[in-house]
Amino acid sequence: MSIELVTTDGIFALDGGEWEVTNNIWIVGDDSEVLIFDAAHDHRPIVDAVNGRKVAGIVLTHGHNDHINAAVALRDAVDAPILLHEADRMLWDVVYPDESPDASVVPGSTVKAGGHELGILHTPGHSPGCCCFHDVATGAVMSGDTLFCGGPGATGRSYSDEPTILASIRDVLLQLPDHTVVHTGHGDTTTIGAERDGVIARAAEIGA
Repeated sequence: MSIELVTTDGIFALDGGEWEVTNNIWIVGDDSEVLIFDAAHDHRPIVDAVNGRKVAGIVLTHGHNDHINAAVALRDAVDAPILLHEADRMLWDVVYPDESPDASVVPGSTVKAGGHELGILHTPGHSPGCCCFHDVATGAVMSGDTLFCGGPGATGRSYSDEPTILASIRDVLLQLPDHTVVHTGHGDTTTIGAERDGVIARAAEIGA
């Protein structure tokens, strides 16, 4: 079993603004079957990293353009379904007005590939449909833009809310063991333990 990282560069666009970003794409599975978490900017390096393995699903942590803008091309290239929480469909529709995801991410259920089984955790705040994916066997969580090395994801734009993201992290992610490795949507990997005190302090500060 393995967790592999691919990074791509491009533009995050929302509310009329544009920012250059580097995105993390996580490939989880084994030598024969994988799941892909997020599909950012350019599908080609993701396809190269898959290297012919069966793709059980293209799982989107949320609907912001920089996490989904290679999803349809990637679906066509690897013949795998796209999964997205239905609460982020309005963000998807901005990028893909004529395409649809293939299935919904359903909190409380699991996604599976290559011996990995990841529980789906709904963690709204950065966007309404943000989800994290907890791989119990390896002690890892794919956090998307909910939790970064250094604290919560951004909440200054449409469909986002700081008290909501802090409550999601406190009530969902901080229930995981401190040694849980957090594979983020941007930047460095961290652990639940490393982020715990900062999140709790910020939540207390704003009364979340």
